[in-house]
Amino acid sequence: MQQIPVAIDRGSPVPLYHQLAEQLTAAIESGRLQPGDAFENEVALAERLDLSRPTVRRAIAELVSRGLLVRRRGVGTTVASTVIHRRDELTSLYDDMARRGQRPTTTVLDFEPDVLNPVAAHAMALPEDTPLLHIARLRSAGEIPTALMHNWLPPRFAALTRKDIAKGSLYAALRALGAHPAVAHQTIGARRPSARERKLLSLASGDPLLTMSRRAYAADGSPVEYGDHCYRFDQYAFDVTVYER
Repeated sequence: MQQIPVAIDRGSPVPLYHQLAEQLTAAIESGRLQPGDAFENEVALAERLDLSRPTVRRAIAELVSRGLLVRRRGVGTTVASTVIHRRDELTSLYDDMARRGQRPTTTVLDFEPDVLNPVAAHAMALPEDTPLLHIARLRSAGEIPTALMHNWLPPRFAALTRKDIAKGSLYAALRALGAHPAVAHQTIGARRPSARERKLLSLASGDPLLTMSRRAYAADGSPVEYGDHCYRFDQYAFDVTVYER
C-alpha cells in the first residue's frame, strides 16, 4: 500500500481536512494512485500525519463524495475507477466517454418496435396507446460496464435500426434522421439495483445505483425521446452549476 507524502500547514486558515483532501485528490488525479489501489486506512493515516481521526475521516469522506474513493465492506477503501462526470449539457453518454478517451462500447439488449408504454408516452405528452420504439443498451467504458439505458422513441423514428444503435450514440443516430435534441428535463436519483441490473453492471451486494430519467425535445417542442437510465455509482457523476436567484 503506497503512502502519499502530505504536507499539513497547521498555521494556514485552510481547514486541515481540506488540505489533506486536496493533496490526496492531486495524488489520484495525477495517476500516482491508480484505480483499484488499496488506500491507507483512517487510523494509519491519522497516526502518520498526527491528525485527529475525525479530521482524516472527513477528508476521506470528501474523496468518496467526489467519486475518487470507494468504500466496500470486507474490502476496505480503494481508489475508484475513472469516473465519468456528466455536466449540465445535453450530451450523450457515448460522447461523454469518447471525450475522456474511454473507448465506449454498446451492447444492444433489446430493440422492440411498436411497444405500448403508457408511462413513456405520457412523459413525451403522447397518447398512451402510441406505439413506441423501445431500446435497451448496456454501455461500457472499455471492459467496465457503466450504464444500463432504456429509451423510448416516438413513431417518427421507426426507420432507426439495431445496427444504427450499436455503432455509436443514440443522439448521433437521431441526428442522422434529421432530429436535433435541443432541450431536456432530467431527474436524478438513486436506488437499489434489481438482480438483473446487479449482474449486468457487475455490482456487489449492497452497491447502489445512480439513476436518471430524461425527456428530450427538439427546438419546435416535439418529443425526441424518453430515457430511463441507471449507472454504476463508482463510474459516474453529474456536475451541475447552480446560481443565486
